[in-house]
Amino acid sequence: MRILVLNCGSSSIKYKLFDMDHKEVIAQGGIEKIGLNGSFLKLTLPDGGKKVLEKDIPEHTVGVEFILDTLVSPEYGAIKSLNEIDAVGHRTVHGGEKFSKSVLLTQEVLDAFTACNDLAPLHNPANLKGINAISAILPNVPQIGVFDTAFHQTMPNYAYLYAVPFELYKKYGIRRYGFHGTSHRYVSQRVCEFLGVKPEGKRIITCHIGNGGSITAIKDGKCIDTSMGLTPLEGLMMGTRSGDVDAGAVTFIMEKEHLTPSGVSDLLNKKSGVMGIFGVSSDMRELEAAVAAGNEMAILTEQMYFYRIKKYIGSYAAALGGVDIIVFTGGVGENQSSCRAGACEGLEFMGVKLDLEKNKVRGEEAVISTDDSQVKVVVIPTDEEMMIASDTMAILETK
Repeated sequence: MRILVLNCGSSSIKYKLFDMDHKEVIAQGGIEKIGLNGSFLKLTLPDGGKKVLEKDIPEHTVGVEFILDTLVSPEYGAIKSLNEIDAVGHRTVHGGEKFSKSVLLTQEVLDAFTACNDLAPLHNPANLKGINAISAILPNVPQIGVFDTAFHQTMPNYAYLYAVPFELYKKYGIRRYGFHGTSHRYVSQRVCEFLGVKPEGKRIITCHIGNGGSITAIKDGKCIDTSMGLTPLEGLMMGTRSGDVDAGAVTFIMEKEHLTPSGVSDLLNKKSGVMGIFGVSSDMRELEAAVAAGNEMAILTEQMYFYRIKKYIGSYAAALGGVDIIVFTGGVGENQSSCRAGACEGLEFMGVKLDLEKNKVRGEEAVISTDDSQVKVVVIPTDEEMMIASDTMAILETK
């Protein structure tokens, strides 16, 4: 079975084509700058090299067409005909309370998904564009939606509700939903396979640390709390997002800086976090280099960044009644040893002992805690696309 996985952003489309009979990726790449000057498709060649194909891509349908044409092209193609694509799995960001698992995308499902647009105005409409493009080009191919929010639907109400008037929850669905759910689900399952244990009876904290970051508390394989909220802004300090901030500070800044709601949203989502404190870049590699050079603001930024992660790990250990496994994943979590060390520093009191030599690993599965550590600390590279492909195949097999 061959499954195409699409992840459509507001100006980008990432794709992977899987041969699920052999659990392997046979083509992958991404389109950037949709609707902007200089749009292009960057694909990975069979030898691991990269190739950039430039083309004017004014909107998503053209982008999807370009991807499909490339998949069957004589020069760069991985398949001979589009008939070889058995299904398309989509990353669908915000399913609200309507979806607790991946689903076949019927019109009824799409109507319910569209109703969640207000909760994810940047992501959901872009996801829908990709779905509609496939419907137009490959109308007979089944499509599956895999929701970022679905894994977190097992949270109890006392964990997901905000202490604002309950009427606002009933009217507008104001509550914590959480994101990166497909990643948290994948790594929490994979770490149990890797360690040879069952999820039942295990208390796991998964740390998805990248330009966007979130932490999830998982008990018996189910999410009981997560750091992102109604939107992906809540929780950790991120590349350009503030994370947790006093709501009173937000209204104070709005008044002092004469900001509109969209203006303050832009400030907190795009100009804060690492970028806001460091002031040079939101890239953790540049921050790490500046720390090594003794830049005081870089050092402060890194201290804040690591501290927020450690604080959430500690609070979720309390929520879980202890912790058995801590997982690091995401671009930073998988590759930056200093982040993992900084996040675990001082957690010895709860049984966390990091092995600094083992922690030098980058981008591969590894236990990085000492042999006598009560808590296993593990690096598990995430694979959201494989999870989407697996869900897609599972749904098709039960049709």
